[in-house]
Amino acid sequence: MKIIDIITQNKLSLSFEVFPPKTETSFESVKAATEGIAKLCPSFMSVTYGAGGGTSEYTLNIAKNIKKLYGVPTLEHLTCVSSTKETIKKKIEEIKAAGIQNVMALRGDIPAELQNADRSGWDYKHAIDLVLELKVANPDFCIGGACYPEIHPESVNQKDDIKRLKEKVDAGCDFLTTQMFFDNNLLYNFLYKIREAGITVPVIPGIMPITNANQVDRAIKLSGSFMPQRFKSLVDKFGSDPAAMKQAGIAYATDQIIDLYANGITNVHVYSMNKPDVAAKIQNNLSDMLGK
Repeated sequence: MKIIDIITQNKLSLSFEVFPPKTETSFESVKAATEGIAKLCPSFMSVTYGAGGGTSEYTLNIAKNIKKLYGVPTLEHLTCVSSTKETIKKKIEEIKAAGIQNVMALRGDIPAELQNADRSGWDYKHAIDLVLELKVANPDFCIGGACYPEIHPESVNQKDDIKRLKEKVDAGCDFLTTQMFFDNNLLYNFLYKIREAGITVPVIPGIMPITNANQVDRAIKLSGSFMPQRFKSLVDKFGSDPAAMKQAGIAYATDQIIDLYANGITNVHVYSMNKPDVAAKIQNNLSDMLGK
């Protein structure tokens, strides 16, 4: 089933993101974790690609397994960082052969060893290049794109960021998923601005449950996310107690999702970090709203 058909049903939905193993030896444990989340029967699950495509060979295997065993629609990530047209063509054929209809087209994080590399010769420099390629390869693909409620770390300003986002949507994105954020007002303001700019595709908010204090610095580094005082106080109070921090982080994420639902957002995507227990607790907190 296509993601666009799921998120335009005008009913509340919850989806989860998982990541593939980094090595073959950890494949079975990661597979078990992703199956634990699939058993919750979310509206769909996305499977990441890994920095520089380093874990790409496992991404499709995880996505196919979820789809086959539990019938959960899957969204496969595909990144263009350091990829060639040949490797992307091969990946697209593998995705099509697996019967997967949904692809998340991303530039991808630049690996540390390539930060200062000359990118002028790369076949794909930006996500828009990959979106255009996917549309040509299979017009029937449902294509997702990423967006930043605050600002892309490499953008000059938000106005320029939104301009580039519209170009990506016009190239063929059917929907957008946001980077994590911890203040819902940032999302509401962002949605107003992109609608004013003519971006009308559905936007799925991405929520990251922070269940241990060490995740805070990484979240800031990855997305430059603004941390509201309410969230900082939570970390200051419970950060040194793992069990309490986990409970508080789940509660904070749940509260964010409830506020989103209450304000007309019908679809939310949770960056569940391969943690079935966290995904289950969040879903259980919303069970009556979701009808589960």
